[in-house]
Amino acid sequence: MTTPASSASAAAVPAATAASGVRQTLLVLGASGDLTGRLLLPGLGRLLATGAVPGLRLIGSGMDGWDDERWRRRVTDSFGAVGAVGPLESQVIRESRYLPADVTREEDLRSLLSCCTGPLVIFFALPPLVTARSAAALARIGVPPGTRLMLEKPFGVDRISARSLNELLATLVPENQVHRIDHFLGKSTVLNLLGLRFANRIFEPVLNSAHVACVDIVFDETLGLEGRAGYYDGAGALVDMVQSHLLQVLALLAMDPPPTLRSEEVRGRKAQVLRATRLWRDDPVAASRRGRYTAGEIDGRQLPNYADEPGVDPARGTETLAELAVTVDTWRWAGVPFRLRSGKAMDAVRKEAIITFKQPTRVPDGLTGYDRPDRLRIGFGPDRLGLDLNINGPGNPFELEQVNLTAAFGPGDLPAYGEVLRGAFEGDPTLSVRADVAEECWRIVEPVLAAWKTGAVPLQEYPAGSTGPADSLIGPVPDES
Repeated sequence: MTTPASSASAAAVPAATAASGVRQTLLVLGASGDLTGRLLLPGLGRLLATGAVPGLRLIGSGMDGWDDERWRRRVTDSFGAVGAVGPLESQVIRESRYLPADVTREEDLRSLLSCCTGPLVIFFALPPLVTARSAAALARIGVPPGTRLMLEKPFGVDRISARSLNELLATLVPENQVHRIDHFLGKSTVLNLLGLRFANRIFEPVLNSAHVACVDIVFDETLGLEGRAGYYDGAGALVDMVQSHLLQVLALLAMDPPPTLRSEEVRGRKAQVLRATRLWRDDPVAASRRGRYTAGEIDGRQLPNYADEPGVDPARGTETLAELAVTVDTWRWAGVPFRLRSGKAMDAVRKEAIITFKQPTRVPDGLTGYDRPDRLRIGFGPDRLGLDLNINGPGNPFELEQVNLTAAFGPGDLPAYGEVLRGAFEGDPTLSVRADVAEECWRIVEPVLAAWKTGAVPLQEYPAGSTGPADSLIGPVPDES
């Protein structure tokens, strides 16, 4: 075992081990939780199926008193759900172990680390406060050289706790060995944003305040709480989605071109954007909306009132829809509103970024029918690119109508969690959130959280299966016809 200071070496260990075939160990803390079975293990299964991590040893640990057999059943089911059923995956399952432990106790962590061999990746599939306590215990006993840490969002519960957690992690391993996971950064479409923006001369010259009227980033879903009250009712839509995922997408949409795709270049450009981001007109009341769904019907499914869902505390006033308007005070984007929204139990699935362009300086007299601006639409599910253009319609050549040109993005080799896991195994932090960026995201939303806590922004209600509150900052789904 090493001291924390000694772990500052060996940043290059992961790349060397990948080439030499040395076995790595993935230690999952919180292995019996929902996130591990729903997202982490399926992503790992698909990654193993590519042959990218030969000889991986998988160890799960949690407070639940599972044995190896039950844990292996969970891994088998998760791998099987994504077709990861080859000999390599089967070997990982056979050799996998589950060790009950309190991951905030030093003696339990020592026992877990003694079972790990080779280069080590520790995945904290834990709530923020438990993650901080577990990391503090690890800092007291040290970790092996080259250890990489993977942490789930949210990173802390506010800016102060995020900064404290970052300072603690810095005593364990160097920053480039800390992988703060935002699986949106593993989505193939989000990665395609870099190619769309910086490998095409058509769009990049007009993505600025001279030509863009507004940018909307929306992640609406038809699903309700789906049994996640234990986490969601304490977080809400703003922390769960906007503070993390959607601000990361904003950073990719608004950043300046990096000279290379090396991690320090890409993450540095994203940090510049978020440092320049603030609430629209510095007014948390006017720049935010919040809502909570009531009973309703979606695609034939009856959803109960959110406040009546099992495990929900109605007195908390947790929002299931959050909207935020911000501005990015850079030369490129000053004055352009960026509007971010995430809502549950909405009438339709809508996962996209829409760049709405300003109207032409003047449309010549004699042309009629112009009533909708040009838009560039980037879909995150399904993954596609759309361009809404005004052209002369059929029949009367003097009447304009809008057409939608679409193209599908190629699917990625891996699901989002497979991508971020591969980054950790290979020692590449490009897809992870840097320490200062995690703190900046909290800085942006903290005035809104404070305003909501005082009731300055009312908690509106909207029926499940509707388009949300009536005075939404973002309008309904644009017509694609």
